Amino acid sequence: MTRYVFTSESVSEGHPDKIADQISDAILDAYLTQDKQCHVACETLVKGNTVIIAGEITSTVKIDHEAVVRRVVANIGYCDAALGFASDSLTFQDYTSHQTVDLAVGHDSHVGETVGAGDQGLVFGYACTDTPTLIPAAIYYANRITKRLAQLRHSHVVDWLRPDAKSQISIRYVNDKPVAIETVVTSTQHAPDIRQDEVTQLLHDEVFSQVLPKELLRSETQFLVNPNGEFVTGGPVGDCGLTGRKTIVDSYGGFARDGGGSFSGKDPSKIDRSASYAARQVAKSVVATGLATRCEVQISYAIGVAKPISLYLNTFGTGKQPDEVLEELVESVFDLTPSGIITRLNLLHPIYQATASYGHFGRNDLVLPWEQTVNLSSLKYKAIDFLYKGNHTAVGAGARPKETEAIESSAQELKSSLSQNWRKPDPSQWAHAHQIKTARCK
Repeated sequence: MTRYVFTSESVSEGHPDKIADQISDAILDAYLTQDKQCHVACETLVKGNTVIIAGEITSTVKIDHEAVVRRVVANIGYCDAALGFASDSLTFQDYTSHQTVDLAVGHDSHVGETVGAGDQGLVFGYACTDTPTLIPAAIYYANRITKRLAQLRHSHVVDWLRPDAKSQISIRYVNDKPVAIETVVTSTQHAPDIRQDEVTQLLHDEVFSQVLPKELLRSETQFLVNPNGEFVTGGPVGDCGLTGRKTIVDSYGGFARDGGGSFSGKDPSKIDRSASYAARQVAKSVVATGLATRCEVQISYAIGVAKPISLYLNTFGTGKQPDEVLEELVESVFDLTPSGIITRLNLLHPIYQATASYGHFGRNDLVLPWEQTVNLSSLKYKAIDFLYKGNHTAVGAGARPKETEAIESSAQELKSSLSQNWRKPDPSQWAHAHQIKTARCK
């Protein structure tokens, strides 16, 4: 019997790093709205009452970057100059420039058979049966806490909550199954005249009781609310924020491996983003179909080369078939070239700002194309059974030709079925995910 406690954290949309992520993705969305062939690599720094953006942008349209920045900051809720950071009074600096020819040459358009990866790199995707959305339990519930705090603030249930907040959850596992929440740590920014007991009461009544499952709570579960005392100074006044500094929060809370590349501010030609989404779809499809209860996928690329240079799949001993068989079949079914990913997931649309807070994966409040699964149960198991019957000949160089032919035939049959039946994601479904809200500042 294996026992362990695993911890993940989340930060709110008002956290300095998440402000930066949202600004970078809002810039990207603004370009994609008018120019689907744009190339965007936008980084943001926020500190004090200053916002700085920098990076490389190539597009046929002009966007008012400053207007986008002020709108994002307002929508988050930084409207009061007394907070030290506000949409109306902030200082804006723009250091964006056109992308260099050397980097653009490998992927000068988003689609086409020969479009290469924009850079070398590796990505991971993961899925498991911990939660309804097939992501690890700790990050799932940590994100739900910070999002619930934002909902309370935006709906004015109380008027003293401020935008910056963090949560952290430790979950006890037995035999790789979550069985209990050990500790919940939550810190939320608030107005200066609010008592600690008021904050604690609000979180118990309106947050924890609403988002944490009773079956995982125990009498000994520990709740730590603003454990460092009052939390009045927050946001960029308290800490500097940078794009891409919360990759673990953005993905699987550390439960799965991380490729190191961030998502926000990057158009879909950057494999850090699009291939991570594809890897998630592959892993989630394996788990959702019932082929495993855990699945991690790694994909790697070389700059200027369209096809991945490696694919690795690991079900941690939970697979209904050997990992190498699932790997071979996945590689045959999914087009994992940059253009193939962009086309299949219909990524050239302004859907990204909403993903820049509360996670890119396992969202049940957004309709995201990479969360749509492919039903792999339609694979012909006779091909797998045929291959692994008797002497269990391995897939790949050692496979007998007729076995390889059986696998390829089954995969091709599914691929053909997918091309006929796969419902290409409809951007109109994502309207709520990228629609720019009216600024909340009065």
